[in-house]
Amino acid sequence: MPDGAIVLIVNPVQLAQRGKTVARTTSEVSAGTVPAAAPVVMVVDDSITVRKVTSRLLEREGYRVLTARDGVDALEQLKKERPAVMLIDIEMPRMDGFDLTRNVRGDPRTMEIPIIVISSRTAPKHRSRASELGVNAYLGKPYEEAELLKQIAALARV
Repeated sequence: MPDGAIVLIVNPVQLAQRGKTVARTTSEVSAGTVPAAAPVVMVVDDSITVRKVTSRLLEREGYRVLTARDGVDALEQLKKERPAVMLIDIEMPRMDGFDLTRNVRGDPRTMEIPIIVISSRTAPKHRSRASELGVNAYLGKPYEEAELLKQIAALARV
């Protein structure tokens, strides 16, 4: 609100779809078919708001989400779990997105993980540096949700 108050916004279409998804999942389990494991997407951004918004979008689409607040945190989590795709911001404390990408590409265990950079830095020099480091896709902030989901689906081979 203009005065800074927070207002809950309910999307009835999503609520209706959620009911259908629960019903379908329940019927699949009772029929003996177990849904395939959801692909894991790691969201690496120092903004808690970006991490939460992106996580909610991805979870709505059926992905499992890991979040990291910077490159150092992401590398620690990569020791425990390997995501299908990584979404990385460039500007972060301790270790930025370029250094994180260099580390991921330099490690034989993680070098094949697809990386999508999502950054407010959209100048050609940033895009070309990301490309040189082996980034698979580069989106500017704010990103189009449909474009992000399309890129993730293509890279995660969903």
